[in-house]
Amino acid sequence: MLKYDFEESIGYWLTMAHQAYHREFSARLTPHGITHRQAAVLGWLVMEGKLTQAELASRMFVEPPTLVGVLDRMQQCGWIARQPCCEDRRKKWIVPQKAAESVWRKIIECARELREQATQGFNESELATLRRYLSRIQKNMSQPAVSATCD
Repeated sequence: MLKYDFEESIGYWLTMAHQAYHREFSARLTPHGITHRQAAVLGWLVMEGKLTQAELASRMFVEPPTLVGVLDRMQQCGWIARQPCCEDRRKKWIVPQKAAESVWRKIIECARELREQATQGFNESELATLRRYLSRIQKNMSQPAVSATCD
């Protein structure tokens, strides 16, 4: 079997931290009848305003058909509406509705509690350093690779 030094892999550290964070966020949302994907949809709509299904799917790293069921349930709950796009009849804008406000408040409450848990034991300086390091990794990953081969 091929060996790999996972304990030295930044990707492994990030993945494990992300998975633990995601599991706990989902556990906090579930009692309120909210899924992680629903929270992500509302989060993107709050940050960027109305988006098409394809734009949402791209931001959430899922295929557009995967998002259909999530959006259908959210629409049935009155949290979002699909509005026609004047420029392209094939597209529908996804727009948050008034009923989503209380849901969004609950998501924010869960997210703030989770942030408190995740940052326990960190002082302000350490948090600033963590933010700076993660930002640097993100910037590094958005630049084109020097070599596109993995030979």
